[in-house]
Formats: sequence, C-alpha cells, structure tokens
Amino acid sequence: METAGGVVLATERYGSAESWKYLAKDAVMERRRDGSKGESRGNSIVGAFKSVFLPQGYPESVSDDYLQYQFWDTVQAFSSSLSGTLATQASLKGVGVGNQAATVAAATVTWLLRDGTGMLGRILFAWQKGSKLDSEAKKWRLFADVLNDIAMFMEILAPYFPACFTVIVCTAGIFKSLVGVAGGATRAALTVHQARRDNMADISAKDGSQETLVNLAGLLVSLMLIPVVTDNPMLTVSLFLLFTVLHLFANYKAVRSVVMETLNEARLSIVLQRYLKDGRVLSPPEANQREPVLLEFRKTVPIKLGVRLQEVVESPEDLNLALRENNMPYLLGVRNGRVCVCLGPEASVHDEIRAVCQAVWLSSKLSPSTSRDPPTQSNWEMVHESHKMMDTIFNPFLKGVEAAGWDTKRTLLDWDEWRVEWKTKNN
Repeated sequence: METAGGVVLATERYGSAESWKYLAKDAVMERRRDGSKGESRGNSIVGAFKSVFLPQGYPESVSDDYLQYQFWDTVQAFSSSLSGTLATQASLKGVGVGNQAATVAAATVTWLLRDGTGMLGRILFAWQKGSKLDSEAKKWRLFADVLNDIAMFMEILAPYFPACFTVIVCTAGIFKSLVGVAGGATRAALTVHQARRDNMADISAKDGSQETLVNLAGLLVSLMLIPVVTDNPMLTVSLFLLFTVLHLFANYKAVRSVVMETLNEARLSIVLQRYLKDGRVLSPPEANQREPVLLEFRKTVPIKLGVRLQEVVESPEDLNLALRENNMPYLLGVRNGRVCVCLGPEASVHDEIRAVCQAVWLSSKLSPSTSRDPPTQSNWEMVHESHKMMDTIFNPFLKGVEAAGWDTKRTLLDWDEWRVEWKTKNN
C-alpha cells in the first residue's frame, strides 16, 4: 500500500496499544508511529504508566473484571493505610511512647506477647480454614478486611483501658494474624483467576507496585493527619470510623466485581436452582452477582464432600441402600443432619459436579428454610429420587453450563481427601 510518506512495508503493534508502520521511500526504510503527534505524547505517558503498574499484555492478559477490582482494591488499601496510621499511633502511646514513667522492658514484653500470640493464631487458622480459602475466596477476603478493621479499632481503644492493654493488643494481634493468612491466601486465589496467560507472577508483582504507590500516598496524607489528631481522641475515633466505612464499602464493591468462571458450591447451587426452576442456565456474571459474599449463619443442612465411608453408611444394609439406583463413582447419604458424599478414586470432574448437584438438591429438600412441612419420604428414599432426577437432567444441565461460559475442566468444590472403593452385590 502506498501513502504520501512512502510504501507501507509492514505494520506492528505492541499488544492492544500503539501501532507502528514501516515505510519505504527512496530505498530507505523508516519506522513511524501510526497516529498524530498529539496522540503520541499522550500514548507515551499512558504507555509508561501501563508498563510500570499493569501486567504485560493488559487488557488481554488479564480477566475482564481486573480493572474494576483493582480500582476498588486501591480505594480500600488507601483507606486502610490511613486507619492503620491511627491504630499505630494509639499502640505506641499505649506501650509508653512519650510517657516518662514507662520502661523499655515493659514495652518490649508487650510487643513480644502481641507478636507471639499472633504467630500462634496464624498457624491455627491456616490449619483449620486453609482449604476453605480457595473455594470461598470472596467471603474470606471480605471477612479478612472486616476483622482487620475490628483489630485496628481495638488498638485505638486500648490506651484508654491501661489495665487491659496487653490483653487487648494481644487479641488484636491474633485478629491481624488471621487477616494476614486469609487476605494473602485469597489474594493468591484471585490472582489465579485474573491470570489469562499463566502470568500469576507478573500480576502479583504489579499488584505489589500498585499497593506500594497507594501506601506512599497514604503515608504523605498521614504525615499531615498525625499532628491534627494527636491528643484528640474524639477526632481520632471519628476519622477512623469514616475511613472504616470507606474501607468496607470499597471491599464489598471489589469482591462483588469479581466474576469467576469456575464453580464452587455456592455458584453451582445458584445455577442449579435456577435451572430446576425454569430451565435456564445462568451465565458467570449473573451467578456471581447472586453469590453471597458474607459468611452465613442461616439454618441450612450442611454438605460434606469427600468423607469416610462410615459417615455415609453404618451397616451393610445401608451400603446396599446407598448403591440402589446408583451407578456413579460416589455414594450419598444423610446422617446426623448433614448430606455426606463419599467419592471413589476413579471419579472425574464431571462426576464431582454431579455429586454436588445431588447434594445441593438434597440439602434444599431437607432445609427448614425451603420446606416448611417435614418430609414424608425417608432419607434413603430422597437419595434414590435424587439419583433418578440426575439421570434425567444432568447431561442437558452440564451442556448448558458449558455453553453459558463456565469452566468445567476444574472446580473450586471443597472436597476432602478421602477416597473409597466399595463392593457391589455383583462382585
């Protein structure tokens, strides 16, 4: 193609950003930017910002929800930085900074006790809840930030209760250690979701750069804030509450903006219930908008996945009942007010999805919130009915799920590690 500047030999583009042309004129090849000079200056500034703070290949290299999530995450990090400044000032005051009667030894012991209890809390929390942080990343992400605000509020109030100061700061230290585990682990889970080119390290590094920039801005604001709030407890508490409201609002908006295409128990339950209601499969954005992001304490029949055989059956007769109408590599049962699923070692991902669909259906049937009248069928009769229903609906449901954009090659279902091989009547 020939232009006024010469013959266009080739064009090139860096990702989705600026493009360049190679022109041939008078036997010389020249490289020119495709655009006007005014645009090139703006493009150079934007390009520099992108290269410093955004992953390489943005926006193609990240998920569609990346920018919205990072915006709200930046807002919450800024407000949390300011709240943390107020809490740190109160903690230093409580251990005796500025008090001539305070000793270095007493302040050191208090600080060591706070750090030590926090370390123990970190280990215990990771042991008890580590496997839940992948499957329910949104809930635990929001939980971590709520707990962080509670811990900072305790640190602000601690100096006004000198008799209980050590107990209060140690409790706050435990809370902050839980925040460290839950926040860091769920951030890693969200990074895996955002990475579209297996670029988790790049996304994590750029997230660190964004956070550093926000903390630097928070530091500059804090330098102006500290002289104003010193020796003014009412203003300190008022500003802390203001920053906390902003922090929680931004966190809620951040986790609400995340659209995960993998199925966890909550999203699968939402999609299945809608399909059973009107035959329509919700897309990932629709289901994610309906997914609860707060830890729930409502009365529902819990589901346990990947349990031992004795949690499903307790006698050979029960095993025969569990195998009736069932040709799948898993067993379901209802015991002690819970729906339990026992998985075979040969079960595929689709088998796991089907098993959880059955468990969700059984849980909804048994839950008092959805069924006012007590069930007329026995537990085993309902299990057999669920097998028949899944034989009818599961294949069309699975095809609809895949067509709607869900990733069925892997799941975030919270399976435990027990796998059982059982004998049928035939063998």
